[in-house]
This record gives sequence, structure tokens and C-alpha cells, in this order.
Amino acid sequence: MKGKMRNNILLMMTAFIWGSSFVAQSTGMDYIGPFTFNSVRCLMGAAVLLPVIKFLDRQKKSVRSIERGKGKRLLLGGCCCGVLLGVASSLQQVGILYTSAGKAGFITALYILIVPIIRIFLGKKAGLKIWAGVALAVVGMYFLCITKGFAIGKGDLLVCICSVVFSLHILVIDYFSPRTDSVKLSCVQFLISGVMCAVPMLLIEKPSLEEIFAAWMPLIYAGVLSCGVAYTLQIIAQKDTDPAVASLLLSLESVFAALTGWAVLGERLSAREMSGCVLVFTAIILAQLPEKGRKVREDG
Repeated sequence: MKGKMRNNILLMMTAFIWGSSFVAQSTGMDYIGPFTFNSVRCLMGAAVLLPVIKFLDRQKKSVRSIERGKGKRLLLGGCCCGVLLGVASSLQQVGILYTSAGKAGFITALYILIVPIIRIFLGKKAGLKIWAGVALAVVGMYFLCITKGFAIGKGDLLVCICSVVFSLHILVIDYFSPRTDSVKLSCVQFLISGVMCAVPMLLIEKPSLEEIFAAWMPLIYAGVLSCGVAYTLQIIAQKDTDPAVASLLLSLESVFAALTGWAVLGERLSAREMSGCVLVFTAIILAQLPEKGRKVREDG
């Protein structure tokens, strides 16, 4: 029981760090552009994971932790995940320029619904609760994002697309993670994403070192805590935690995004937008509840 309680606390800490990082992403762009922010934070995340990898390798008591043939798989998986992460995080970061951190957090969390829908096309069945969650999410998104004249805001649209790309990112990680070292996979993907975002950073934004140093606090929070620490906490906690319980706890990210946006940035949601948030969060929770008579985790 103590172990389960510890893991649940770690997962809630992970959700809080990820949710509150939307505030860091928003405030960071007071000093630097979105591509600069993403490039630096991802490179910082990769650097933070290097000592973690060294520590885990020592724990395994293995001189060479990458077996023959796994090096190429790690590189391929890291590149695929890194490209998707770079695209998704860029869409999200630019979207936050035009929408609130709280709304971005709730919209991004829709990946929990989008993933099982995509899996239908891969031969995985979705239960009734998934479809009920999708229906609730659609209504919630309407209240949250659609303005007068049935027009969706630019920032909300970008974050919606970002949620779809994050869904693909999760599925690619689901494929490569069991086949290679997950922490090293994360490190490589952060490195690829950081280098990828550095291209538009240098071509379009051309930041100075002074501007980057001015954003040191949001960058450290989003890079070290969100990319490095939170990911490591998730790995540790999910080893002995029921996947459904873990998903429920991690879905609190959207709640923490809204709460920290309100507490730190003074963001306010209208009654209509708040209703949308409640419906989207209810849909996320509903999607994670296991169907009766079915295994929580399907084979294959």
C-alpha cells in the first residue's frame, strides 16, 4: 500500500509539473520566440537525462547497456519521436501566443481521447466509454473554443492540431519504448527536437544570448523539471502502477494548467469556457475507465 501511495504521489507531481509548465511556456515568450524556447528547453531536457542514464546503467551493472542491433533501433526511434515532438511542441508553443495557458492545457489533453480513436484504424477496438468520451469532448471543445459565428480561435486551432501530433507521438513511443531503453529514447528525442527547432530559431527569430538568459527561469522549469525530472518520475512511478490509474492521475495535467494559469498569470475563464473545461476533463476521465469484463491492458 505504501508503494502504491508513493507512486500515486509521484504521478500527481508529474501531472503538476507538466500542467504548470504551460505557465512557464507562456511567460518565457515574454523574452524569446516560441522556436527559441522549444529548442533551448529540449536541449536542456536532453542534458538533464544524461546523468540519469549514467546512473541507471550503473544500476544495471552493465558495461554496454545497448545490445547489438538496439543502437540503430534507438536512433531510429529517437529520430521519429523527436521529429513528432518538435512539430507538436512548436504548434503548441505558437498556439499559446494566441490563447490562454489553461485552455491550451485542456485542449492538449485531448490526446488521451485521440489515441484510442487512431488505434481503431490499427485494429484495436474502442469501447462504449471511449465514444461517450469523444462525444463529451466535442461538446466541451465547442464551449471552450468556438466563438461567435462558429469560428475557432487561431491559437486554439494550433493547439488542437498539436494534440493530434502528440497522439501520433504517443503511439510511436508505444512502439519503440518496449524495444529499446526508454530513458535513452527520451534523451535522443529531446536532442532531435531541440536541433530541429533550432533551425527556425536561427533563421527567423535570431535570439541574442541576453534574451535567452533573461528567460532563464521559465526555461529551467520547462526544460529541467518538465522534460527531465517529470519524465523520470513518470518512469519510476509507472513500473508498479495500474496503467488506468496512472492515466487518470496524469490527466490532472489539464486541471493544474488551468489552476496555475489562474493563480500565476491571472487568467480568467468565462462560465461558458469553464463548462467546456469540465466537459473535456470528464471526457478524459471517462476514456480512462476500464470496461467491465475486459482487461485493463489489451495484449498486442
